[in-house]
Amino acid sequence: MALRVCVLVVTALVLGGAAGKNPMPPISQYLKTPNAEIALARTAAPASISNDATVMILTAHGYSIVAKGRNGFTCLVERAWMDLNIPSSWNVKIQHPVCYNAAASRTVLPYTLKRTTLVLGGATEAQIEETMSGAMSEKTLLPAAPDSIAYMMSKQQYIDDNAKSWYPHLMFFMPQADGDKAGETWGADRSRSPVVYDPHFSRFHDPWAQFFIPVAHWSDGSPAPLYSGT
Repeated sequence: MALRVCVLVVTALVLGGAAGKNPMPPISQYLKTPNAEIALARTAAPASISNDATVMILTAHGYSIVAKGRNGFTCLVERAWMDLNIPSSWNVKIQHPVCYNAAASRTVLPYTLKRTTLVLGGATEAQIEETMSGAMSEKTLLPAAPDSIAYMMSKQQYIDDNAKSWYPHLMFFMPQADGDKAGETWGADRSRSPVVYDPHFSRFHDPWAQFFIPVAHWSDGSPAPLYSGT
């Protein structure tokens, strides 16, 4: 009897703990109609780029191509699980319309696709890191090609509850450097510098250094808040 009571108590604690971990909301809360998702994805870059880009939309099983482009770019809307600290990053409001150029579509986009597949398959953060690290070691996920860039110029972006639309910006994916030297090579985060260095403290440790350069207008041509640097 004592053993049975102990088992029941432990089971209740385990289930209670799991319930308190803020599980991922149903995937349906992240999904949009195909037309709405396509339109949102294309807002990542000016129409002169995004109109001729391949477009992917999120489905219950991962991202799927719904429009084949002809300029090498790929546009899609990334979700909250691209950040670390699952399950605290399940915010359904977060949406990152992004358009990767051809080089980034080949080498950076696969990280988004694989991570999304793992998340939708129910993998934990530890399992995701282990699988992604293994894929990098086995070279099935490659470092970013030297000329990889991405456009994030959508007025409808929602970075997080604090930044929300932040600034329209371009992202550059560069080779990693020791310590803070990656930021130094671009003069990032200096007074009045337009370059922002992302040290990936809040993201999966991808094998590149990532820089943001805010620009003066949104993808639709309307003026954006002026970024004055740090």
